[in-house]
Amino acid sequence: MKKGDKKNPKGPKFNAYWVYGLIAVIFIAVQYYLSNSSGPVETNWSEVKSTMLAQNDIERIVVVNEKKANIYLKKNSLQKYEQQFSEHFSKPAEEGPHFTFTIGSVETFERNLRVAQEGAQEEILPEYKEERNWMGEILWTIGPFVLIIVLWLWIFRRMSRGAGGGAGGIFNVGKSQAKVFDKDQKVSTTFKEVAGLAEAKQEVEEIVEFLKNPGKFTKLGGKIPKGALLVGPPGTGKTLLARAVAGEASVPFFSMSGSDFVEMFVGVGASRVRDLFKQAKEKAPCIIFIDEIDAIGRARGKNPNFGSNDERENTLNQLLTEMDGFDTNSGVIILAATNRADILDRALMRAGRFDRQIHVELPDLKERGEIFKVHLRPLKLATDVKVDFLAKQTPGFSGADIANVCNEAALIAARKNRDAVTKQDFLDAVDRIIGGLEKKNKIISKEEKKTIAYHEAGHATISWLLEYAHPLVKVTIVPRGKALGAAWYLPEERSITTKEQLLDEMCSALGGRAAEENIFGRVSSGAQNDLEKITKQAYAMVSYFGMSEKVGNVSFYDSTGQTDYAFTKPYSEKTAELIDEEVKKIIDEQYKRARKILKENEEGHKKLAELLLEREVIFGEDLEKIFGKRPWDDKKMIDADNGQGNNKPEESVETENGKEEENSENQTISA
Repeated sequence: MKKGDKKNPKGPKFNAYWVYGLIAVIFIAVQYYLSNSSGPVETNWSEVKSTMLAQNDIERIVVVNEKKANIYLKKNSLQKYEQQFSEHFSKPAEEGPHFTFTIGSVETFERNLRVAQEGAQEEILPEYKEERNWMGEILWTIGPFVLIIVLWLWIFRRMSRGAGGGAGGIFNVGKSQAKVFDKDQKVSTTFKEVAGLAEAKQEVEEIVEFLKNPGKFTKLGGKIPKGALLVGPPGTGKTLLARAVAGEASVPFFSMSGSDFVEMFVGVGASRVRDLFKQAKEKAPCIIFIDEIDAIGRARGKNPNFGSNDERENTLNQLLTEMDGFDTNSGVIILAATNRADILDRALMRAGRFDRQIHVELPDLKERGEIFKVHLRPLKLATDVKVDFLAKQTPGFSGADIANVCNEAALIAARKNRDAVTKQDFLDAVDRIIGGLEKKNKIISKEEKKTIAYHEAGHATISWLLEYAHPLVKVTIVPRGKALGAAWYLPEERSITTKEQLLDEMCSALGGRAAEENIFGRVSSGAQNDLEKITKQAYAMVSYFGMSEKVGNVSFYDSTGQTDYAFTKPYSEKTAELIDEEVKKIIDEQYKRARKILKENEEGHKKLAELLLEREVIFGEDLEKIFGKRPWDDKKMIDADNGQGNNKPEESVETENGKEEENSENQTISA
């Protein structure tokens, strides 16, 4: 029968508790057998004197250890005592001793025996014998030490299970915790299952090709890369790419997380690093994958725990030495992933340790379509579902976000008892992920509902009328999640942002507050998040992007992350006052601009708000009917084949406290 035949299942695994049980059964059986064999019957001196000595049935008396007297009967007298033997649990042996009793002191026993035998024809003299219980003495001597050792091993075994000691117990706590994937335990993921990430795949595919066919590169003098660092936002597929490498490469693959090196015991991290590379050298050529390497790779000397002996720093020092120290690691490739590359130590990032830094960015329009094709395979789709449409509706979504959209769409379709997942289910799934689940039964007063409607209509009006503001996709005043209202905008996919674009977005964000003041003559707390967003944006324009004439072309941004632990600002108090003045000036100008735009288009704004109050949900087509088509849309239209950018759909929501929240990706500004 074949090895993998299902008709020949593997037997149960060996369990040490079966051995313990077998020993216990044998011990009980032996004890029962011994207890039912020879053993004298307990009696007393009165019985011996009045019956056994009087009838001359005793052959001899043996005093053992001056404590007990064993009575040996004559063979022709045994039948007289058969009834007493049968009543006792253990029947004595035929050769004796047959009875036993405690004598007290030897002198008293001898005197009583002498008195009892006065006038007897045959006088029986007691014999004296010394016996030692060797087994009992050994148990009393060695037993406590054995018990202590057993308890010690049991306690440390329990500790090792909780402290990551592994199969070897507490003594193997310094051993590597890496999972090894080789020919016996192969990963099924391949590069075909990794959609998008064309440039990143090309980099890692070359490493796999180097391991499979090194002669292609070495004949030209090339050397195998020592390491590759995957850098990118969460959910972009860094770990998936590493799994594909494990599935494609025909070499052993060691996989572990950066946090696996850190333990409660001092020195364990460095010990595990040494053991990991020792195993890797024995199986070279091979690949080591360390996920979330920032857990141990944080820059040294910048830890907030000042003055402490940081275990992570010791682990990092050992990792640096093993990766490229005095002793070289030929044939061992290090693959690591992180979304916080800015905090990694410079010595870890240098060439020779990580020769390649592979940036895994958020997918663009084309890549999102490829990712959708992968995750749509197991779904039963309706005819109206188009991959290109879904890709356009999810700008800035990562691969994990797209997988979540597909799963949520299937759940929504099942909730509605549909036979296939429709286009509307996907749109609802996108709304569900960004804004939360709709709560149509939430109680909202008419006054609050009117305020929310005019507030959202103010955002929508200004965003539609400004050239660089994000165009509206949908506005709703139906509560969703913790929000009382929400508006979705579809950002233009771009890589850089100009000052004019930032100002238009700032003006659009202030449209809600401006609408409340224009219509009701008062303001509410609904614009709190709007103000927070535009304040950060204004400070970034002045102090980071050099977009202020008075402050000038300077930037106080520190890309190294060292400012997180700095106690002083990198500019003087006078400069700080100037920055504050410029920020306030920018915000005030855009607020006045927003109020002016809304006043000039007051009729359209009110019509939009009333339509929102009537239907609760309006779309971009409704704004086009009220304000007309945006004249610059044709000029800025991005073709689906070459659309690029990392902007996520913006959502503006009115919270339960009247505070407005916006969920959007920060724009990337570069010179």
